[in-house]
Formats: sequence, structure tokens, C-alpha cells
Amino acid sequence: LLARWAQTQRAPHLFFLLDGDPHGVDILRTYLAALEGGQLDVARALCAATATVWHNDGKGDETLDEYFAGLDVQIATYDSIRYDIIRQLSHARGVLQQHVVRVVSKDGERGGVYAAVYFGFDDVGLITRIKAYANYIPDSQNG
Repeated sequence: LLARWAQTQRAPHLFFLLDGDPHGVDILRTYLAALEGGQLDVARALCAATATVWHNDGKGDETLDEYFAGLDVQIATYDSIRYDIIRQLSHARGVLQQHVVRVVSKDGERGGVYAAVYFGFDDVGLITRIKAYANYIPDSQNG
């Protein structure tokens, strides 16, 4: 009944609460673990060749080449990164996730990237779309 109501109200986001997809969540865990380990080739292999990435930085969509080139530069500035997943809501074609990426930079600064990210998947389970709203806050400013 709730799913039918969501359709009539044009509220597809409610399906995140109704139709869980552990397959997408498992792929996402593997993707994030690869990023934590600096294994960008493994993370990229979990993405469709035509996948696009959008961030709230005003630059618009990025290709995978642009996205992973930027990640490579960014990850190189950190001694460690760790994804603390706060919540995951999934449906058959995607996962909406809230997380904090805990980072320690090479100069010892600690902080967190607070993010809400949507990961879209194709029929074979590859990531086709990443939409990220993120903001970095140094621990020294997070009172």
C-alpha cells in the first residue's frame, strides 16, 4: 500500500525504504574498501565505462578519467582514510548513503568529509552514477 501511494505521489525516494538491495550494498562496500586501501584500479573496475560523477563543487559532471585522476591526487595527500557509514538506503538500481570519510593528512591534520552520496547501478551491478554532496571539516573546527 505504501509503495502504491509513493508511486501516485511521485515520491520514488520512498522506495529506498521499501525495496532493499543487498547486492548493491555489497558492491558499494567493496568499492569503498578499495578506496580506503588506495586501490583505485579495483574501485574503477566496479564502475561502468560510461559512468559519470557529480559533486557539489559547481564543475558539473566528470568522466571516470577525471574523477579517478582527482581521487589519485587527493588520496596521495593522506596518510589514512576510513569510511564511517552512518546509513544506507537502497533500492534495485541504487544506494543512497550518508557517511563521514575520516582522514589524516601527511602533515597530521585530522578531519572528516561529511557526505551524502547516491550510487546508481546498471543491471550487472556496475556503478553508473555517483552524485555526491560533501563538505570537509577539520577536527580542530568541529567542536
